[in-house]
Amino acid sequence: MLEQFYPREWVDSIDQIPWDLWYEKGMRGVIFDIDNTLVPHGEPADEQVIGLFVKLHGMGWKTYLLSNNKEPRVASFAAQVASPYTHKAGKPAVKNYLKAVGAMETSLSTTLFVGDQLFTDVYGANRAGIYGILVKPIHPREEIQIVLKRHLEAIVLYFYKKNQRRDRKQT
Repeated sequence: MLEQFYPREWVDSIDQIPWDLWYEKGMRGVIFDIDNTLVPHGEPADEQVIGLFVKLHGMGWKTYLLSNNKEPRVASFAAQVASPYTHKAGKPAVKNYLKAVGAMETSLSTTLFVGDQLFTDVYGANRAGIYGILVKPIHPREEIQIVLKRHLEAIVLYFYKKNQRRDRKQT
């Protein structure tokens, strides 16, 4: 039951994602959440994030921002990183994950999703059939509803880690 919330991978930050290896494996699109995935909640894109998008675009990646935040926040950030976006995305609903894949002209099997929340980001990616990578939240400052969800996420991640250890022992 909890498996529907499990990420395919869990990394500390976007810096740990081997973009070149994923590209070699045929991945061509990446959908990002913004807040606490790329930057602390509410912050503009910094030089590191802008540099990442320049690098990804230069490698041939297509990018898309998918956020449950309001348009002024998402549009401003999207302009900084030159990426199309959907605001008020309604994650974990599948509709806008599929919209992002269509906009990038990729497929479900050639698209990654990167986000910091299990119950919206990862669950939505899983439901859509997109390979989801969970990153640890960048900053502890979050809206109250997210803070409350983090306690439930801790339970799910406990079982995720337990399953990962079991799977490693079996191989």
